[in-house]
This record gives sequence, structure tokens and C-alpha cells, in this order.
Amino acid sequence: MITGIKGTRFRRAAAVTLTTGAVLAAGAFGAAPAGAVATPTISAKGGYTMNNGTGATLYKKAADTKLSTGSTTKIMTAKVVLSQPNLNLDAKVTVSSAYSNYIVDSGYVSSAHLIVGDKVTVKQLLYGLMLPSGCDAAYALADKFGSGSTRAARVKSFIGKMNTTARSLGMTNTHFDSFDGVGHGANYSTPRDLTKLASSAMKNSTFKSVVKTVTTKQKVTTSSGGYRYYTWENTNKPLLTGYSGTIGVKTGSGPEAKYCLVFAATRNGKTIIGTVLASSSATVRTDDAKKLLNYSFAR
Repeated sequence: MITGIKGTRFRRAAAVTLTTGAVLAAGAFGAAPAGAVATPTISAKGGYTMNNGTGATLYKKAADTKLSTGSTTKIMTAKVVLSQPNLNLDAKVTVSSAYSNYIVDSGYVSSAHLIVGDKVTVKQLLYGLMLPSGCDAAYALADKFGSGSTRAARVKSFIGKMNTTARSLGMTNTHFDSFDGVGHGANYSTPRDLTKLASSAMKNSTFKSVVKTVTTKQKVTTSSGGYRYYTWENTNKPLLTGYSGTIGVKTGSGPEAKYCLVFAATRNGKTIIGTVLASSSATVRTDDAKKLLNYSFAR
């Protein structure tokens, strides 16, 4: 019996020694614990990512902090348009001088360079809204899909629809005071809320098709009955062409907003959607998004 006990003790000691040795050997070769991924450092003041399939949060930094959104606001503009009952994407909108004057009067804002008198379809306006981030296209859509007898009333109505939609999506830290992100003191959201919005918007096939387009050439009818082409390039081109699997979504910038990006990518059947707000430059916001995508796909 005594011999048996000694033998058992010896075997246990040997097992402990072997296990310890294996751990030390693994450490010597730099092996990390299974599933451990280093959390990235980003320039943006706020960031958030989620698994679009499960809704699980994968990364957050100031995820619920209210920040200016710049032209990422236009995701909601498109969402409201595409949510209209009996929407006819081929319906034509005549470009008003008010839309081009708005660009001039607002100073330096992004434009689709719509030409007064041209007849542009709703779908073409969505391309003009989301690719070159046209504030004139945003104005045209707000004027078309708002309610009221005057342009001002229709725009106010449209912005009201944006806020109603935000509440319906559970965007509790969001408020819109413009149709394009050129805010008037109360246009804000959060990384988490904008990611919710993008996730909802990406369920629409038209939206999804538009935001993954790098460049497009659109034929429109002129006021004289002829035609011309608009060629638009996506402001999100660096991510769309520089990160495999990218499927959208929208850039934003401005004096308060700095540089923003709502992004989405799919790899191996897994879709990640996220947001970075108030990054330091256009290049850095793309780098921030890539870091968060790499981290999120690895988790």
C-alpha cells in the first residue's frame, strides 16, 4: 500500500512537471491564449462595431457619446426615401435652382453638381446622394418626399420623418436638424446608433447596391429634351477598393464632425458593420475602419 501511494504521488508530480514545461514552452514561442485578440487603438473619438448577423457588440469606444455626424446623416436621408410607400425609383425630379443655390449659399459643401432643369430619377438622386455625397441631391429628395405646400414645409416635414425613423430604430441618442448633415446646432448621433441605422438600411437591396458602387455613369434628360451624363465616384472608394469584402457604407466630414465613416464588410459569410466618428483625417478614418474590421473579424 505504501509503495502504491508513493507511485501515485510520483505520477502526479511528473504530470505537474510535464504540464508546467508545456506551458513554459508555449510561452517561449509566443503563443497567445485561444481567442485572444489585441484591442486596436484608433484616432477617432468614438467607434463601434457589431456582428450584423447576431447583433453582438465586438468593439466600442465612446459608443454612446453624442457627436456630430457630418454626411453620414445621408444614410438616414436614403433610409427615409426608400421607406416611402409605393416608391417609384424611376419617378423623375426636375432639378430646381433652389438646390444649386443651396450649394453656393452653404459655402463649401459636397455636391453632385446637378444642373438646373435636368430631370433626374429618384434612384439617380440616391446615387448622387451616397456616392459624391451631394447635398443638392439630398435637398431634391427632401423636397420630393416631404409633405407641405411650400418647399420649406416639405423640408421640415422630411427632417421630421428622419427623427421619427430614428426613434423607431431605437436610436435614443440621435437627433437630425438637417437632411444632409450640414447641421444647425442639433445634428448628432453616436457610433452605436449610426451602426444600428446602417444595419437597417443595408436590408434594402437598392441601398445596398448603391453604397457598394465605386463609380457610376448616369444618363439624364435635359430641359431641352436631350440628354447628358453624370459621372460620380464614391467618397468611400479607399475602403471599397482597399479592404477585401467591403460593401459600404458612407463617409462624412465637417468642421465639427471632423472625419467620419460608417462601414460594412463581409468575409466568410460574416458581416461586420461599424462606425468611427471624429477621426483626424480622411486617410486616418479609413485606417481606423480597417483596424476595427480586422479586429472584429478575428473575434
